[in-house]
Formats: sequence, structure tokens, C-alpha cells
Amino acid sequence: MNIFRHRPLGLLAPALLITAAGCSSAGGGATVEVPTPDAKAAGSCRNLHTALPPKLDGLDRDDPGPRSVYTAGWGSPAIILRCGVERPKEMNDPEADGVGVNGVDWLLQKQDDGSFRFTTTLREAYVEVTIPKDRTAHGLAPLTDLAKPIKKAIPEGIAH
Repeated sequence: MNIFRHRPLGLLAPALLITAAGCSSAGGGATVEVPTPDAKAAGSCRNLHTALPPKLDGLDRDDPGPRSVYTAGWGSPAIILRCGVERPKEMNDPEADGVGVNGVDWLLQKQDDGSFRFTTTLREAYVEVTIPKDRTAHGLAPLTDLAKPIKKAIPEGIAH
């Protein structure tokens, strides 16, 4: 895995604040693609599922369909977590943006719709968190809330 540069969090939070308007919907009856992790990642993802908080950044948990131990959601429009996703090809780019939040490193990808997708790095399973455009006003707060359960459930290492 390439090590990519980390942007100072002080610069990222204003960028997320700028994109705080618009509409997007993922929860409230929405569906997401359920990952199909290998056996090792699946065990870690099941552990993560039981460790996830009932609230994230003040939002109640409202998991998307189809219900799975590999997905979770909070609020509407929902912040969506998917565990056991495939390694993003952007992790091969030495110029890719990354952030570290409370001991968990993330690949940062701004999406065309104004949302942000974060994928864990250097963990035995890849965890993807998508923060919709309407939820970016709180910056990295959702990742702060997820750091402890991810560190507890997903060991450091390289996912395959």
C-alpha cells in the first residue's frame, strides 16, 4: 500500500463546511449495496457491527436495507457505513488525500454529488463511510465517533 499525504484537519473541516447545502438521501427506506467480504474480514465486520454506536454525531441509527451486519446508517439523509468493501483503486495513488482521526487512517474521496467517502487504511478489513452533502457541516465528527469501535473490532494490518 502506498503511503499518501495527510491534509491538516484544520484545512479539511472548512472544506466540508463549505459543502453543507443541497440534498441527498440514503436512509429512511433506501437501499445500499451490501459488501461480500472474505472470511477474515467478515469476522471483523461482525465484531464492528456489535460495537457500533446507537447514535453517530447526534443522529439515531437507522440502518439501510437490505439489513446486514456489513452495513449501518445514521440519520436522514443517512451517514452510511459499509464494512468489508473492496480496496479502492485510489489507494494506489501516492497523491491521494488521507486523514487520520483518533488513531484510524482514512482515504478521503470527494464525490461528484458533494458527499464525502472515507475508507479505512491499514486495517484487516476496509470500512467505508459516506457522509452525504447535507451532513458535512460537522466535518469529521462522524469519524471521531467511529474511531473507537473500529480500533476495537478491526485489527491493524493490510486487508486483502
